[in-house]
Amino acid sequence: MSYGSSSLGSVPVNVLLLKLLSGNAGGRTNRRAFEFGRTHVVKPRGRHQATIVWLHGLGDNGASWSQLLETLPLPNIKWICPTAPTRPVAAFGGFPCTAWFDVGEFSENGPDDIEGMDASATHAANLLSAEPAGIQLGIGGFSMGASTALYSAVCCAHGRFGSGNPYPINLSVVVGLSGWLPCSRNLKNKVESSQDSTRRAASLPLLLCHGKADDVVLYKHGEKSAEVLRSSAFRNVTFKTYNGLGHYTVPEEMDDVGKWLTARLGLDGTR
Repeated sequence: MSYGSSSLGSVPVNVLLLKLLSGNAGGRTNRRAFEFGRTHVVKPRGRHQATIVWLHGLGDNGASWSQLLETLPLPNIKWICPTAPTRPVAAFGGFPCTAWFDVGEFSENGPDDIEGMDASATHAANLLSAEPAGIQLGIGGFSMGASTALYSAVCCAHGRFGSGNPYPINLSVVVGLSGWLPCSRNLKNKVESSQDSTRRAASLPLLLCHGKADDVVLYKHGEKSAEVLRSSAFRNVTFKTYNGLGHYTVPEEMDDVGKWLTARLGLDGTR
């Protein structure tokens, strides 16, 4: 699948400063500000039925995925492709690059940057909150973007971000390609903390796709993520695997994503 040429709608350079506050023993406040980059928008070519925020992988930007998503035969979807803040990343020895949160290892076993994930999940939710009533909403992503999408799914089910602030929107679908599930250690207790959380988790369709030859986010981590989600009240999880696929996407995978979205969102293909 080629990216091809692009004639995209674009939100002006988005300098969104999310200032997240955390107290310390001295009663003073630590403040981290996250500056997000340009957001690219692929407008629906047909009747607008759904809007999906798509989150790129580590070191990438929103433009590259917007060019790919524009080629998909999904005329009823509006795609919003933001760009992550540039920040030091522990996995790269502190070297700065675009990242939705800090990460030391690409698996569910590493420490969780709750503050960074909350900032990115809030940014995605804010982009969707401006959509018209009656439009179905979703979040998807690749690699670290997939992990942020899955974190958003957990926040949606729980009804709150990791900080305790309310999650502001209702998601209809979540898609994760070549990613892993962050915050998995306490997921079951969080989602099953109330009947409402359990109900929201059970009704939210999730699609996880992973290549068996992925040497960046190993296949076993994608498989484990699906297992943990299913055992934590997420009953509507589809996990698709691809023999020989590394840490990238291919037309077969994107075709599967398109078919799954069409079925789950009830897209009619009208222009």
